Amino acid sequence: MGIEAVLPDGTIVNDLLQVRKNNTGYDLKQLFIGSEGTLGIVTGVSILYPRRSTSVNVSYLGVSSYEKVQKVFVEAKAQLGEILSAFELMDGQTQEFVHRKTGNANPLNDRHGFYCLIETSGSDSESDAARIERFLERVLTDELADDGVLAQDESQIKNLWAWREGITEALSHWGGTYKYDMSLPLDDLYRLVEDCRMNLKHKGLLSDLDENNKDCPAIDVVGYGHMGDSNIHLNVPVRRYTKEVEDALEPWVYERVSERSGSVSAEHGLGIAKNNYIGYTRSEVMIGLMRGIKQMWDPKSIMNLYKYFPNTPSITA
Repeated sequence: MGIEAVLPDGTIVNDLLQVRKNNTGYDLKQLFIGSEGTLGIVTGVSILYPRRSTSVNVSYLGVSSYEKVQKVFVEAKAQLGEILSAFELMDGQTQEFVHRKTGNANPLNDRHGFYCLIETSGSDSESDAARIERFLERVLTDELADDGVLAQDESQIKNLWAWREGITEALSHWGGTYKYDMSLPLDDLYRLVEDCRMNLKHKGLLSDLDENNKDCPAIDVVGYGHMGDSNIHLNVPVRRYTKEVEDALEPWVYERVSERSGSVSAEHGLGIAKNNYIGYTRSEVMIGLMRGIKQMWDPKSIMNLYKYFPNTPSITA
């Protein structure tokens, strides 16, 4: 709701309001949020946090195609409404990696092209349970989902979430992982993964984990993420890092995201690794405005000067 920050010249910005609404001029705190310390150092925050939900339900679905995943998502938004707190998308490859790493049996008997983890958070246990059960019955009856399971207790909830939260560790088990955090329109969200997989195959850089061709550095291209935010984590697990794979991925990945009006950095910021790619998401006008704000507040470029702006540590170059 509000922040306190210190500017490069030592000025203390005190905007620690504790009210929801404040339309008295520019909402300056937003300039600090996500600016990665390039404008000032945040030293205090005022946070409004909700009460922990007393009624939590988690289901795990197997779905045959991404097109059907989108329909399941629409149905979840319609039927679960305000209690829908998570809709996580995982492709079948990610869940196979988790299975191989942990040795645990998948909660569903058969393999599926995609999996959805759906969570509701509310305050009426009886009503919430009835709503998610009706939702599951609907998507299974309409054959939008092929199979599904609903957690019956806290232990099962944790077990289902482990199939989503264990992906990152599982992917790096056989070597390393190239990671990209993108946002795209829902229709294009998983197409980026499919296109990237085809790109690496065409260049002869990808072979399945079970194949004998160990000369191929890349093992697979997988996608998972937050469906409700149109956020996809494009990951490329590899046997080893190579310049050939890097050259095949960049700037190819950023070009595809730009063509589809997405963001090359959805959650984790540009940092140093992506600052040269800001132009794939932001126009020259927007970059110019950001440079102007940086120059006004930090004319000596002492705050994280290598972050955000491309090519040069000098924001006036």
